[in-house]
Amino acid sequence: MKKLLDDSAAIGEFRTHLLSWYRDHKRQTSWRDSSDPYHIWISEIMLQQTRVDQMGGYFERFITAFPTVEALAGASGDEVLKVWEGLGYYARARNLHKAAKRIAFELEGQIPNTYDGLIDLPGVGEYTAAAVSSIAFDCDHPVLDGNVIRVLCRHLRIEGDPRRAQIKAELIAAGEALLARGQAGDFNQAMMELGARICTPRKPLCETCPVGATCRARAELDDPTALPYKAPKKKKPHYQVAAGVISKGSQLLIAQRPAEGMLGGLWEFPGGKQEEGETLEECLVREIHEELGIEIETVARLTSVDHAFSHFSITLHAIAARYISGEPQTLGCADWKWIAPEELDEFALPRADRLIVEFLRRDGHQMQLFDGGVDRGK
Repeated sequence: MKKLLDDSAAIGEFRTHLLSWYRDHKRQTSWRDSSDPYHIWISEIMLQQTRVDQMGGYFERFITAFPTVEALAGASGDEVLKVWEGLGYYARARNLHKAAKRIAFELEGQIPNTYDGLIDLPGVGEYTAAAVSSIAFDCDHPVLDGNVIRVLCRHLRIEGDPRRAQIKAELIAAGEALLARGQAGDFNQAMMELGARICTPRKPLCETCPVGATCRARAELDDPTALPYKAPKKKKPHYQVAAGVISKGSQLLIAQRPAEGMLGGLWEFPGGKQEEGETLEECLVREIHEELGIEIETVARLTSVDHAFSHFSITLHAIAARYISGEPQTLGCADWKWIAPEELDEFALPRADRLIVEFLRRDGHQMQLFDGGVDRGK
């Protein structure tokens, strides 16, 4: 088989077949139906860590809450995180907010219309700058996300690790060579759609691939899914974490995580990781003293929730506790509040903490708060 990148006629056919397939088979979404650069920017930030079929409702909710970049810039950090709640990877929301403020207050409300201008915004990397500049402003920049990398590695039989600089440079050059200039937005979306729906990680639909005629993995390998190369996965550490459902009279204590770092700016039931040799109850008492400077006593274990993050996993143990003494301080948190249980819905909580709230509200487990502590009810 003649190498695709050495055959200009084959490249032309590749572009024609791919774009024709995309026009006929692309999934209809509200952001693809919009030419508004603000909508395209928001959707591409969401798509960094969220699949197309999962984000429709979140996109609509976000655009309804913040219909313009000025509305987003004028919102509080808590408001942005609350609307983002459930999408995860909350640094995306914090960076969107920072970028919106820069656009609104420094760039006269105009989203940059070049790759270089976009990549200078908080939270915008090479992929997002290429996607937004091509889709919103017709700039000729190829995208290189996970779907496109998979298509290129298989189609061109690129067998090295895509994370290596040399292989990444090869992929960028291939993307540049294949790009349909003047139609970069549709071409980039077509490549991503091809990877998401046809050239999938497992069980690719090679027989229905619109550009399968020039795919080297299909022609030369017994198993096309051997590409792209995947480095052996490292075992993720697992931690036991205690979270305090702490009551004082009819109120509960919640704490806000520091703005920077994992889950930054979200509110949670305060607590922390269990150390070797201590019980979960001892862990909670220690963590609350270190984080907030108050004394508590534990009452009962309520429920446990398993949750996986990108580099580790946890089991979060919810423990009912009662406040004893001290004035809460921001020793290891950004803020704290005593709130009524019904106010929990007003705050953006991590997924695991939201599951604890759902447990507490289920029939048979509704918390009964009263002066002196927590009773799990009957």
